[in-house]
Amino acid sequence: MKQLIALEVNGDMHEIAVEADATLLSVLRDNLGLIGTKRGCDSGGCGCCTVHIDGKAMYSCMMYALSAQGRKITTIEGLGSAEKLDPVQDAFVKEGAVQCGYCTCGMIMTAKQLLHDNPHPVEEAIRHGIAGNLCRCTGYHKIVEAIKTAAGN
Repeated sequence: MKQLIALEVNGDMHEIAVEADATLLSVLRDNLGLIGTKRGCDSGGCGCCTVHIDGKAMYSCMMYALSAQGRKITTIEGLGSAEKLDPVQDAFVKEGAVQCGYCTCGMIMTAKQLLHDNPHPVEEAIRHGIAGNLCRCTGYHKIVEAIKTAAGN
């Protein structure tokens, strides 16, 4: 049986009827059309579904949508715009850290959290900070460089 919930996503309120077992990931993608948040492993092992919940990076595949009610959700679509990219998005583009793009949104959301917690991380801290996100296209070098660029390192 569906329940009506109110979600604040990227600053906008949405009332959505969801099944009790619906994940935040499925609601973002299927109900709200926010497809930047990717479905990967559905078990919290790849990080491509990373969003911010109340300012903290979290896997949306591991959270029930019902649990997100009353919390502030930010997806990749809420970071910047085509006219003005977020500095982390801009750094990923400038450093060529986008490859196929499947992991990119989750990587950027994780990098935002990392840089919020540690504005000038050294490479080891960057690699540790993105360890929960998998990229199948690169050796992570360009991703690390992009995060360094965004940090001004």
